[in-house]
Amino acid sequence: MSSRARTAGLLVPLFALRSARDWGIGEIGDLPALCRWLAAAGQRLLQLLPILEMSPGERSPYAAMTAFAIDPIYLSLDMLEDVVATGGRESAADAIAAARADPNLDYDGVRRAKRRTLERAFARFVATEWETGSARAREFAQFRDAEAAWLADYALFRAAQERHADAGWTAWEPGLRDRRPEAIADVSAALTRERLFHEWVQWLASAQWTAARREAAALGVRLKGDLPFMVSPNSGDVWARQAEFALDAEIGAPPDVFNREGQRWGLPPCRWDTMAGNDFAWLRDRARRAAELFDAFRIDHVVGFYRQYVLPPGGFVPADEAEQLRLGEHLLGVLRAGAGATDVIGEDLGVVPPFVRASLARLEIPGYRVLRWEDDGGVFRDPAAYPARSVATTGTHDTSTLAAWWEDELDDAGRRALTRVPVFASLATAAAFTPAVHAALLDGLYGAASELVVLPLPDAYGGRERINVPATVGPTNWAYRMPWTVDELARGAAEDVRARLHALAERHGRA
Repeated sequence: MSSRARTAGLLVPLFALRSARDWGIGEIGDLPALCRWLAAAGQRLLQLLPILEMSPGERSPYAAMTAFAIDPIYLSLDMLEDVVATGGRESAADAIAAARADPNLDYDGVRRAKRRTLERAFARFVATEWETGSARAREFAQFRDAEAAWLADYALFRAAQERHADAGWTAWEPGLRDRRPEAIADVSAALTRERLFHEWVQWLASAQWTAARREAAALGVRLKGDLPFMVSPNSGDVWARQAEFALDAEIGAPPDVFNREGQRWGLPPCRWDTMAGNDFAWLRDRARRAAELFDAFRIDHVVGFYRQYVLPPGGFVPADEAEQLRLGEHLLGVLRAGAGATDVIGEDLGVVPPFVRASLARLEIPGYRVLRWEDDGGVFRDPAAYPARSVATTGTHDTSTLAAWWEDELDDAGRRALTRVPVFASLATAAAFTPAVHAALLDGLYGAASELVVLPLPDAYGGRERINVPATVGPTNWAYRMPWTVDELARGAAEDVRARLHALAERHGRA
């Protein structure tokens, strides 16, 4: 959005991609093919959910145990020479078949299969490349040096975590738990090979990501990432920077119209006063890393940089609005400085005080305009009046789809209210989500004054599949997969969807 051009794109979680070659989950190597289809559909941006490594047993991409490392589950193993040389997918054929047949994403199964395969490939790399000082070994060594600021702590944390059977770091022996220098030195020496493995995996992931992003750019498609407000308390970041987090508390949200009991997120509050002592190095490094990976990124829960709701006892920190404003604008300045030329967008949804949105507008950080929530006392706002510096969308990864909203959640009065907006005047008020209703809703949104329009993929084709249902857990959450493989898209599948999106982008000056 830095160019102030009108563009459009789709939200597609990386795990949702499908191909003829995937191991049961979307992979980095599938991105160029999807971007090729997006470009043909006149869409110039692909928005992804977080791609950071998830905690063991987790499904949510927001439950990251690192603020920096790409999740190895997304590696395209068939593209790695060490994997091919050690049996490739044939050695994991049964596990791959089971994962691909699972109607829900089998995160644990895919992770196990890829880990076993990577361990065999790593043994080959060490024997044939690392120990011989080959050209590839030198490239790996250069990566280790370049990314040492986060990579060293991450690799030690992962190796130590596995040594303790994935137990949280607070349960480790006191010396390692508290990062006493002698304990760190001893464990680092004892886990030399294990640390090297995790660094090697990140080298592979970085190389694949860089190649995929380069291909996307050549197609004219920008990659937009998602910067989670926080990471898991059982993360390498919190372990390495314990003084910078309040380990005896957690953040959440106060009671509101969405949740009358409030929310507890189990995430440790940031101690901004302590972080200020090193000029917010962790925050700056996070922004730099996001800029390495993406052309733009969304700041999840941007209001959290102005104020955190801390439990116990249950209150905002800081409590004073003037202090909140000063803190938020300073922290966002730190993030933007770290991001450089990379576009920064604020996720300002939910209960956000007016002064925060005014602050974001003053800072020229785009916020979100979600069609279903842009109403004031039953009167919908005209998308033509949305702020130019904003992202217009039909929903998020946490909402129901456009079809479900229209048929199941919007009542007759709501549908009538929407037709009073000029761009939606032609809408029928019947509850059926017909192709004509679908077309009119998308046309009105693409005509928004917002510089960027982003559709969750199900809304592009009128589906009902959800990506996530907040405040629930289970195998159906974070399990959405595209109806078509990227190979099928390349052969002309979903041609009606492609043509519709292209026409929308052309008609509204977004192509």
